[in-house]
Amino acid sequence: MNTEQTSNKRERIGWYFYDWANSAYPLVINTAIFPIYYGAITTNNNNTLVQLFGITFQNEALYSFAIALAYGLVSIITPLLSGVADYSGKKKMFLQIFCTLGSLSCAGLFFFTRDNLPFGLLCVILSTIGFSGSLVFYNAFLPEIAPVEEQDAVSARGFAMGYAGSSILLITCLLLVIKPALFGINTTGLTDVGIFMMLAPYTFVLVAMWWQGFAQITFNRLRSGTARQVKGSLLSSGFRELQHVWQELQHQPQLKIFLGAFFVYSMGVQTVILMSTLFGKQEIHLADGQLIVTVLILQFIAIAGSYLFSWLSGKVGNIRALLIALVVWIVVCLSAYVITDAYSYYALAALVGLVLGGIQSLSRSTYSKLLPATQDHASYFSFYDICEKVGIVIGMFSYGWIANITGSTRNSIVALITFFITGFVILFQLRKHSGSNK
Repeated sequence: MNTEQTSNKRERIGWYFYDWANSAYPLVINTAIFPIYYGAITTNNNNTLVQLFGITFQNEALYSFAIALAYGLVSIITPLLSGVADYSGKKKMFLQIFCTLGSLSCAGLFFFTRDNLPFGLLCVILSTIGFSGSLVFYNAFLPEIAPVEEQDAVSARGFAMGYAGSSILLITCLLLVIKPALFGINTTGLTDVGIFMMLAPYTFVLVAMWWQGFAQITFNRLRSGTARQVKGSLLSSGFRELQHVWQELQHQPQLKIFLGAFFVYSMGVQTVILMSTLFGKQEIHLADGQLIVTVLILQFIAIAGSYLFSWLSGKVGNIRALLIALVVWIVVCLSAYVITDAYSYYALAALVGLVLGGIQSLSRSTYSKLLPATQDHASYFSFYDICEKVGIVIGMFSYGWIANITGSTRNSIVALITFFITGFVILFQLRKHSGSNK
């Protein structure tokens, strides 16, 4: 094996490990343990209404608004910074900055109580910004570490590593809150709920340590980029870079169509990821243990799903594989609207797991394949990120607004179905436009 191949393999392993490191955050914080903790903290005698700055909210709606605000801020901040990163050759530095912001804010959730709701929501917002912002610069490394023909497989491997690593940490966190005696913790006299409320905050610290700790492998192995000659300030150069990429996008119809489709269906995918646990708790009335086990099942199936859709894309092409995934997502939403029992919820979670890793992995690699020959990977991926994050803002706001005015999150699923159908129609136009099976 020559030096270049060895270097490339070393970088790929480092790149995979950031998925391993940061995927613990969306699993434990966004999906499994923190939503349950947040729901308990903000519920008083079955009353789910909370006040923030004198305004009354449904607790779940307030959470969705906080997430929407975080992603809205990310969509404003990261595009400009991506241009700076491309000019300065410091994608890795920005990856480190956002990783540190996210992990420290995640650790801050340890101090979240009902009495300091603004502080807790601030930590949620900042940790979400750190997590999401870091992905812009992380994803931008994909076209640099893998040729076009390998990007589906490399992207899938990254997501699979993320699902596996986060599942290991979730199992550890689950053992901590269910079997604290294994860790030498005395919980005599406490109810199961009391034990969970006492120990859940420690899992937030574990996530922060896992995220920051394993990310050091990534920071050690990924190479820094090469700086370019700057005319004027670095910030103005970053802005000019963003303008340049925007102008180039106008002459790339396939990329524009894909971004449009991705923008719409991301509203549905990301909202399902962020709100599925609270939906299971409030609409299906699952116990906390049932919810966490369901999330674990989803995670392990998602590993297989990532590889399944990577294989499928090799057989039928990326666009057809994504269209198949969107059909499954529509079935998921239709089923979620009518299910009422735990077993149906488990089956639905398994189906979500099958397409979750597939659509995320294929979306990233498909976009990377459609990019022109360029060095501006961070700037191009910032537009990908804008589509995803603004999509999340609209999806989460729609979900929270409908739930707030109707009193039921089940009604919010209608919006999600609309997102997936619209995304399918737009993506189908790309297949017709390209005249290929790319």
